[in-house]
Amino acid sequence: MTQYDPVFLAIANLGVLIFIVTSMLGMGFNLTIPQILNPLKNRKLLIMALVANFVLVPVLALLIVWIIPLSEGLRIGLILVGFAAGAPFLPKLVQLAKGDMAFTAGLMVLLMVITIAYLPLVLPFVLPGVEVSPWEISKSLIVLMLIPLAFALFIRARYEEVATGLVHTMTMAANLSLAAMFIGYFVAYFDDSFGILGTGGILAAVLLIIGAVVIGYLLGGTNKEIKKVLALGTSQRNLAAAFAVATGNFATNPDVMLEVMDVAVIGFILLMVIAGELGRRSSREAGKDKKTAVRV
Repeated sequence: MTQYDPVFLAIANLGVLIFIVTSMLGMGFNLTIPQILNPLKNRKLLIMALVANFVLVPVLALLIVWIIPLSEGLRIGLILVGFAAGAPFLPKLVQLAKGDMAFTAGLMVLLMVITIAYLPLVLPFVLPGVEVSPWEISKSLIVLMLIPLAFALFIRARYEEVATGLVHTMTMAANLSLAAMFIGYFVAYFDDSFGILGTGGILAAVLLIIGAVVIGYLLGGTNKEIKKVLALGTSQRNLAAAFAVATGNFATNPDVMLEVMDVAVIGFILLMVIAGELGRRSSREAGKDKKTAVRV
C-alpha cells in the first residue's frame, strides 16, 4: 500500500480550496452583470456553445474512456473534467489569442452556473457502480463557486474601486494556490504520479483537449473572434468544479485527482500554445490589412 505524506496532502487539499474560491472571487471582482448578460443575446451562438460544452465534449470524454483502457480513478477523473465547463482561466487565454473579450465573460459565467446544476444530474448516470451524492456535489459547487462569485459581483456593483483593487490579489492567490496544489499532490502521491505513465491517462487528456478545441472552433460560426473564444472556452474545462467534486466525493482514490491534474497541466501547456498561435495569426492579418489600406 502506498504511503502518502500527510503534510503535503494537507497543503494540496488547502491549495484546492483556495484556488477554487479565489478564482471565483477574482472573476466576480473583474466583471459586471451587464458584461455577463449582453453577449448572451445571440440565441443561435448560445445554443451552439451549450451543445458543444454539455453534449459533444461529454460524449467525447465517454468515447475516450471507452476506447482507451483506464483504471476506475483515471476514468472518473477524465469524465469529471469532460463534464465540467466554464473555466476561470478563459479570459487570459482569449486575451492572448486576441479574441472577443465581451463574449468571453458572458460565456464563462453561463457555463459555470449551468455546470453547478448539470454535474449532480448527470454524474450518477455516467459513473455506473460508483455512488455519487447529487446533493454533496451541488453543495460543494455552490459553497465553493457560486456563493463567492455572487459575493464578488455584489461588491463590484456597490464598491467598484475596492473590487478592482482586489482583482490582482485574487489572481496572485489563485496562481500561488494552484502551484501549491500541484506540488503538494505530486509529493504526496509521488509513486502514483510516476505510475500514471503508460496507463493511457496522459493520452486520454490530450485527446480530450484537442477534440474539445476542434468542437468549439467548428461550432463558433463565421466570426473569427467568436470562434477563438468558443474553441478555447470549450477546451479549457472547469478545473475548479472538477477538483471540488474529486476532493469531496473521491478523496480515497488518488487516480481521480491525478487525472484531473493531468488535464490541468497538459491543457494549460497546449492551450497557451494554441492561444498564442491564434494571437499571432490575428496580428499578421491585421498587419496585412494595414499594408493593403496604405496601398489603396
